[in-house]
Amino acid sequence: MKKLFIPALALTLVWSCGNKKNYQQEADTYIKEYIQRFQKLYTQSSEAEWASNTRIVEGDSTNAIATRKANEAMAAFTGSEENIKKTRELLEHKADLTDLQVKQLENMLFAAANNPQTIPEVVKKRIKAETEQTEKLYGFNYQLNGRPISTNQIDSILRVEKDLTKRQQAWEASKEVGKGLKGGLVNLRQLRNETVQALGYDDYFSYQASDYGMKREEMINLMRRINKELMPLYRELHTYARYELAKKYKQSQVPDLLPAHWLPNRWGQDWSSMVEVAGINLDAVLRSKGAEWQVQQAERFYQSLGFPALPKSFYEKSSLYPVPANATYKKNNHASAWHMDLDKDVRSLMSVEPNAEWYETTHHELGHVYYYMSYSNPEVPLLLRGGANRAYHEAMGSLMGLAAMQKPFLAQLNLVDKNAKTDEVQTLLKEALNYVVFIPFASGVMSEFEHDLYAKNLAPEKFNQRWWELAAQYQGIAPPTQRGPEYADAASKTHINDDPAQYYDYALSYVILFQFHDHIAKNILKQDPHATNYYGNKEVGKFLASIMSPGESADWRKMLKEKTGEDLSARAMVAYFEPLMTYLQEQNKGRKYTL
Repeated sequence: MKKLFIPALALTLVWSCGNKKNYQQEADTYIKEYIQRFQKLYTQSSEAEWASNTRIVEGDSTNAIATRKANEAMAAFTGSEENIKKTRELLEHKADLTDLQVKQLENMLFAAANNPQTIPEVVKKRIKAETEQTEKLYGFNYQLNGRPISTNQIDSILRVEKDLTKRQQAWEASKEVGKGLKGGLVNLRQLRNETVQALGYDDYFSYQASDYGMKREEMINLMRRINKELMPLYRELHTYARYELAKKYKQSQVPDLLPAHWLPNRWGQDWSSMVEVAGINLDAVLRSKGAEWQVQQAERFYQSLGFPALPKSFYEKSSLYPVPANATYKKNNHASAWHMDLDKDVRSLMSVEPNAEWYETTHHELGHVYYYMSYSNPEVPLLLRGGANRAYHEAMGSLMGLAAMQKPFLAQLNLVDKNAKTDEVQTLLKEALNYVVFIPFASGVMSEFEHDLYAKNLAPEKFNQRWWELAAQYQGIAPPTQRGPEYADAASKTHINDDPAQYYDYALSYVILFQFHDHIAKNILKQDPHATNYYGNKEVGKFLASIMSPGESADWRKMLKEKTGEDLSARAMVAYFEPLMTYLQEQNKGRKYTL
């Protein structure tokens, strides 16, 4: 019998291939078992959170208890010592696994780091503290002159009221919630840091930044770079706003820092309502159409691009409108989109009213919902059903909000007269007072504050001091009166409490959205980026679907380069607003710059 000769190299290859196959099979079996349990617990947690956010009854802790139990069960599974050990063992053989397997295992380990059962009591305390903080935040009774007032009503006052005393009263009323949240925030900071430190992260900010494949220093440096790129334009907008608002409020002295109560937003993150564009009065038109029309029209927009209708359950299960005035409960008024089961159950939580702000918001939130629907397909594993990164999710929503506000689009819907003359510079100014003004708040104030909160263990007595130092540095804003250490004005911002250490997502999303918009306008629509109409264009829909459908299975850096031809950069955003610079510099001649 002839002996079969197999070279040593070939033997090595045979053993290696077989070993590789075994690791892949082992990983596949483990991931499938994990997903089956994970999806069930995730859904239960989502349902409990939904109840806690949509029906808040003072003195009734039923929802809070149910939410805590559901989240504890989720934490016990995702952070179990067994899962951590098994996931780490498999990742030691990363080279033998498929890219999709590695991504899923890394996501499992990321989830475990927020819930490590090596320190179960700390995780339970954190979940309890988060639930209590959420109830306290959304159950707060805002008062103005001794009477209850909603956040929507406060926002309305800050948009339209001209009496500075009344504006200051409304602004101060909006910040009262922070005082009661301060102690909870201090406790949450400690518990969040302790939780992730158990799996080797330095602090909670570092943990969140790692989801981008970045260290916290890299993320902060990126935020500072974006601020620097946009600062010349923001400086012009800040100078313009100081002088124009001083004129509006009949003030003889123009302050160096903008008083916070002069601005039409509680945090000074959006000044767009300062400008009314002639020929475009959306509030008046939308008032006659009603809130329900706005949501349905946003759905029609996505359908016009080739996306499917929303599932019937979306309208049956969502909470889309303000609670009735005589309701015995409250709800979270901050707009959000929910993927309840990481599959077909998609919802939105809003308090839609018929005005331009909510018109844009409905398009934004449905952007999230359609992103969920797009990547909930058999090609994307359940553990990778997320945005290419978190900023992509926000970018898609904000992109559609921008598109839905451009004149050719509005004219097609008969929301504005297509023949009406509109001032293009004023339109651009209004947009800049939204998109550009937001960047120093998101990448500067919020990101730096939360960095200091978690990574530098900012002292509680310095919370307010640091918040207003950052507001002065980045936004050029100051409070109307001295705000002492008893206040925690940062905590009046929802995300500080219940979506922590990741507000840079929003800053990055604006940069990314302008990169996408620039590509769509120039390469698909062949239109001026300032005057586009996406409506009914199936090619635009295909482009968007190609970004959304892969979910997190795609590498966000590669995708951005492939889709736009460039790496992450504020270039497109700066270019979009370049025509505005000449106008602002002309307006600001002879005026004092303070940034």
